[in-house]
Amino acid sequence: MSRKLVIWGCGGHGREVNHLCEQIGREVVGFLDERPHMKGSLVDGLPVVGNLVDIESFRAEVLVFCGGVGDPALKRHFLERTLAAGFELAPALVHPGVYLSKRSEIGIGSMVSEGCILTVNVHVGAHVTLNRGVNLGHDVTVGDFATLSPGVVVSGNVEVGAGAYLGTGCAVREKLTIGPWSVVGGGAFVAKDVRARTLVAGVPAEFKKEI
Repeated sequence: MSRKLVIWGCGGHGREVNHLCEQIGREVVGFLDERPHMKGSLVDGLPVVGNLVDIESFRAEVLVFCGGVGDPALKRHFLERTLAAGFELAPALVHPGVYLSKRSEIGIGSMVSEGCILTVNVHVGAHVTLNRGVNLGHDVTVGDFATLSPGVVVSGNVEVGAGAYLGTGCAVREKLTIGPWSVVGGGAFVAKDVRARTLVAGVPAEFKKEI
């Protein structure tokens, strides 16, 4: 039998992860949260069990999903804490309605929501969030911890760097690079490369500030 899951984060995105688990038949036993006041509360009928130390005795019985938040840096933080505590990681969670080419791959701990399309030779890293309706063209690479918000469209031969955050409904032209830990604003159209750790927004997307 598949081991039960616990999800880092009990906010809106963590609840969406739980909803996806319900759709694919993976049992979730609770949420993890670093905020002491959240421990013991119920979210969508599941307990907030506290921190990893609070479930130490169940370490061999559960898998931890680190992507219950959209913030790429928080996902990395939760991964580091989970590994340091000796817990095992949950596999990728993929909605049954996702179009996924057999020539594409998805890394451990990633989430692929309903309505996503991954065509030929798409490589999605670990702990990546592909929210509802994300469309990835041929030969796209998405680095670890990246978050692609609902309705993002990425054309072919694009490299999305580790920890990048693409806002709702943005679009990326073919053959570009979105630098690591950069942010693309919602609704933007990206027509040129985005440097690492910068924010771009607008149509066409222009540099706004260093991050």
